Amino acid sequence: MVIAGAVVVQFVRHYPGWAAMIACLAVAVLGGGLFLRYRVIEARRQRFLAANVELEKVDRMSGPEFEHLVAERMIADGFRQVRERGRSGDGGVDITAIASGRGKYAVQCKRYSKTVGAPEVRNFLGALANTFAGHTGVLVTSGRLTRQARLEALGAREPLILVERDRLADWLLGAASLLPVQPAGILIEGDEPAG
Repeated sequence: MVIAGAVVVQFVRHYPGWAAMIACLAVAVLGGGLFLRYRVIEARRQRFLAANVELEKVDRMSGPEFEHLVAERMIADGFRQVRERGRSGDGGVDITAIASGRGKYAVQCKRYSKTVGAPEVRNFLGALANTFAGHTGVLVTSGRLTRQARLEALGAREPLILVERDRLADWLLGAASLLPVQPAGILIEGDEPAG
């Protein structure tokens, strides 16, 4: 190793022009390789998302597959440091992420064919109040919230973003975004609490 270092130093001293050209070429190759890797990963993500935009496919997913789909959609939407945390010991949160200029997000995914009830919402709000204080909460479900669950979510101290079945379909298609946050306690015109 020391001998190789000495050879490089001697080469740079005797041939500074060649050394600079080789260094530039190495940087260009490395940068090009990283850019190509990014493009391949992004193309793979887009194919995965395109293959899973239909709710019928979502309905056949396992819980971890659904969490992965939500995480990939968040990355496509511009979230950074997206981390899948799901499994036992996740502290009540399946995904954490950061949105530039908007702070930290904590996501609970419920791939349910049934409705999501008030106890699930309360558990998530508890996780947000304790372990994930300071995070904006996002509850994503392939089902719908019961009326009581929606009231619990809308009554939360901090805004809680709700992505129920219809909004999930739009989000997966790229026609809706998790941002901007709808203020807590306000229903968008046409929204009805689920029964």
